Amino acid sequence: MNAWLLSINFHLGGCRSLKEKRQRLRGIRDRYGRPANVAVCESDFQDSHQRAQWTFIATASSANIVEQALTDIVRNLELSVDAELIDVHRERLI
Repeated sequence: MNAWLLSINFHLGGCRSLKEKRQRLRGIRDRYGRPANVAVCESDFQDSHQRAQWTFIATASSANIVEQALTDIVRNLELSVDAELIDVHRERLI
C-alpha cells in the first residue's frame, strides 16, 4: 500500500469575501474527492479571503499510480481554479 499527502496553498488575488472565495474554489471537493482512492478537504485558512489550503490524500497499490493521480490533480487545478498555486507540497505517508 502506498499513501501520499498533497497540500496546495492558493492565493486568491483581489478576493474580498468568503463568499467570493467559495465561488472561485467551487468544485474542488466534488471533482477530486470522487475517486475511491482520493480524499480531499480544505485544511487551512478557512477564514481568510485571499488564502486557501487544500489537502489531498491518495492511496494505491503502486507508488506510480498515486504519483500520477497527484500530478494530474495539480495540473488540473492550475488550469481550472481562479487562484494562484503558491505552494505545492508532497509527502509520502506509507
